[in-house]
Amino acid sequence: MIISPVFKGRRFAVLGLARSGAAAAEALLASGAEVIAWDRQPHARAPFEGRCRLIDPLELDLTGFAGVVVSPGVPLNTHPIGPHVWQYGLPVIGDIELFAMARASLPEHKVVGITGTNGKSTTTALVHHILKTAGVPSVMGGNIGDPILGQAPLPEGGVYVLELSSFQIDLTFTLDCDVAALTNITPDHLDRYADFAAYAAAKERLFQMQQTGTAIVCDEDEPTTAIAEGLETAGKPLVRVKSADLAAAGLAEGRSPLLAGPHNAQNAAVAVAICRELGLTDAQIGQGLATYRGLPHRMERVCEAKGVVYINDSKATNAASAAPALAAFPPDPAISGGAPRIHWIVGGLPKEDGLGACADHLGNVAAAYTVGEAGPMFADLLEGRVKVERCELISEAVRRAEEVARPGEVVLLSPACASYDQFRDYEKRGHHFRQMVGVITGCETCDEVAGTGNTLA
Repeated sequence: MIISPVFKGRRFAVLGLARSGAAAAEALLASGAEVIAWDRQPHARAPFEGRCRLIDPLELDLTGFAGVVVSPGVPLNTHPIGPHVWQYGLPVIGDIELFAMARASLPEHKVVGITGTNGKSTTTALVHHILKTAGVPSVMGGNIGDPILGQAPLPEGGVYVLELSSFQIDLTFTLDCDVAALTNITPDHLDRYADFAAYAAAKERLFQMQQTGTAIVCDEDEPTTAIAEGLETAGKPLVRVKSADLAAAGLAEGRSPLLAGPHNAQNAAVAVAICRELGLTDAQIGQGLATYRGLPHRMERVCEAKGVVYINDSKATNAASAAPALAAFPPDPAISGGAPRIHWIVGGLPKEDGLGACADHLGNVAAAYTVGEAGPMFADLLEGRVKVERCELISEAVRRAEEVARPGEVVLLSPACASYDQFRDYEKRGHHFRQMVGVITGCETCDEVAGTGNTLA
């Protein structure tokens, strides 16, 4: 656990006691802070009974508080906690801001912050893996893995690698990253922002918090290019990255097959640029690229049953992240006689209207199985372009796909939607898919692959 004397004797309220909120409350208590905590769920409050006051911050006079800590899942554009806290002139912060405040108490270290619409999880995990392979003490946290405050402090010379969503950046004000990186920006989370420009500006704030660190931008789309140009004009230390840089550096060959595909070329190119800034050699970086094992729920090979491969890509929560999955399995005369071979399970809580970049790869789709709240929308969009099976539940989609899929074909969960209509998060959705594949195909290992990194792209 990361603790700091900077919190001692100060008063904080913590709203939401799930993973990051609970870790924040524990770190503050261990640091000697006065904590008032709250969660709607009694089981989340239970570990703090008798250890701190359990009161909803909305019912408190917040005069004298140092801040109110909330989960990134709290929508500041609609939740009443924002106006309530701001009337006292206080910040609404997250666990990443607490980490930023605690940094001065930690052994000398560096911080890498990675954001972007897609690819940030893979890039974060890859940087962490390369560092560990090179013998550099490292942990990863933020939007991936364990909450950063719940992890043990690194020894001198360590590197904290943080995946940062726009929601986490919104709750952070003093995180001065030694290296801050942006993978890409495409429309996402527009229910939380006034418009796309506001969403892009949230990502850009990661660079604005830097004092002297280096910015790394993969400028392969218009929004990221605009941000790079602005940073360059301001004279900020900047490295502009292209996917092709990987091949130019001689690092494209020999990388793990789990980093295949154009989207992973982008992720790897950004990771290479980050690791170079941290002082690693290309030989050290190449070794890490070659041994990377991937992440669960990201093009995760669940099993092969009767010649059909089942892929869990539950992390694909928008069209831009689902499109590379559809592109990964083109018709192959040697496999399926040249016929489309993807049985695509799509749907959930929609983030956008339309098919987006997925429309470019429908020639690879043998049939679409629409599920969740967005199911009818996707069915209407896809009718006449591919065969459509209207299913409400993932279990029904898996069952129908299993009945018709032939050897050499792929059953792909790549929903292009958030999970919140039926599941707590994309991980629960992916876990459910694995379970259903196991039940329906009779495969006994489907629920054992979680965390193995058995990833395809």
